[in-house]
Amino acid sequence: MLELGNGFSFVVRQKRIHIEDDEFFVDLVFYNRILQCFVIIEIKTTKLTDQDIGQLQMYVNYYDRIEKVSHENPTIGILLCANKNDAVVKFTLPEGQKQIFASQYELYLPSEKQLLDEVNKELESFEEK
Repeated sequence: MLELGNGFSFVVRQKRIHIEDDEFFVDLVFYNRILQCFVIIEIKTTKLTDQDIGQLQMYVNYYDRIEKVSHENPTIGILLCANKNDAVVKFTLPEGQKQIFASQYELYLPSEKQLLDEVNKELESFEEK
């Protein structure tokens, strides 16, 4: 949990939610006291699909509409996956949305060269905008 940053509190693992006659299980739910919002983390051990993003969006909507109280900020959803296609993420989520994030997780820390390459790629992307 320390890796997530300050203010995180663990709420529940495998949270069961019922939507009409269907049952779903949210992988991990945290609450961030600083941000004053729920943070939902879904973990996928395969390549990310548009269905995975849709599932996480449903969980975020559920928490925003059912669990969150009026003074809290919108729920954040984080999808960690073994592999992702940035174009799938881009076209699945609405433009400008700030609640859902998809990221590929690594089993090992990247090398110094990999980190520098990634930073340079991000800088180039930033300069193009």
